[in-house]
Amino acid sequence: MKELNLNEILSNTSDLSIEKKVWYIAIIGRPNAWKSTFVNSLIWEKISITTKVPQTTRKRVLAIYNDTDSQIIFFDTPWIHKSEKKFNEKINNVAISSFKDAELILYFIDTSREWWWEEKYIREIISMVNKPVIRVYTKTDLKAKISIPESEDCVKISSIDKTWFENLLEKSKKHLKKWPLFFPEEYYTKQDIYFRISEIIREKTFLHTKEELPHSVYIWVDEIEENDDLLKMVAYIYTETDSQKYIVIWKWGKLIGQIWKEARIELESIFEKKVFLALRVKVKKNWRKDDKIVKQILN
Repeated sequence: MKELNLNEILSNTSDLSIEKKVWYIAIIGRPNAWKSTFVNSLIWEKISITTKVPQTTRKRVLAIYNDTDSQIIFFDTPWIHKSEKKFNEKINNVAISSFKDAELILYFIDTSREWWWEEKYIREIISMVNKPVIRVYTKTDLKAKISIPESEDCVKISSIDKTWFENLLEKSKKHLKKWPLFFPEEYYTKQDIYFRISEIIREKTFLHTKEELPHSVYIWVDEIEENDDLLKMVAYIYTETDSQKYIVIWKWGKLIGQIWKEARIELESIFEKKVFLALRVKVKKNWRKDDKIVKQILN
């Protein structure tokens, strides 16, 4: 499958004359409900980064699923939560704005955790949206701590072994109408190369800094050069303080070296070519309060 190239689509739109069951579906849920894990498993590509850190997904990520009778465009949205912080409020708005573009909402519920206030908050928001909702009970390969109701608008899945994926897809397709394809069938994402690279680096940074500073960093890919055999890039990890910068670098550059190594290996796997990655750490004080930077990150 190919990464989405808008110029290529505009120059060759022959596939867009094909009609299938087509439209957008939004996926929402509390932190670590495995929304991104589901998308990656369904598409057979790494569309969304996944970590155990809450709020890993910051912006709406689009994944395109194609089969013989449908083209479903999934929105993997940031988790919805209550927060008075300006940056978190903007992330909330990204998730909620996805509802108006979607034909259906998939509400992911983690069966391996007890009921929590976040579920009540999400249900309050869903109740105000005039869109059909399918409740998707996830992590069914783990020991359940909540009961799963028997209902037409409920389905259980395991994103590890893809159990019950077909059932979820069939229930979802009932809400879609015949429509010309939005994208050629071989495409699986709308992400550009800058976003994909920055997300892989951010994932590795999250994994190694854990709860110390993940939400205090953002990644900026500044330069990319590409040919048939090599992908060269310059990327920056921005922190809010000097002390955070030292955490990312660690002793003698050991941590930044590990982030660099893991990101480079995964990028070579994704793009199927050698990768030269120049990775640097800089400080941008209070960047989460900078509207220009936040807009660049979330749009």
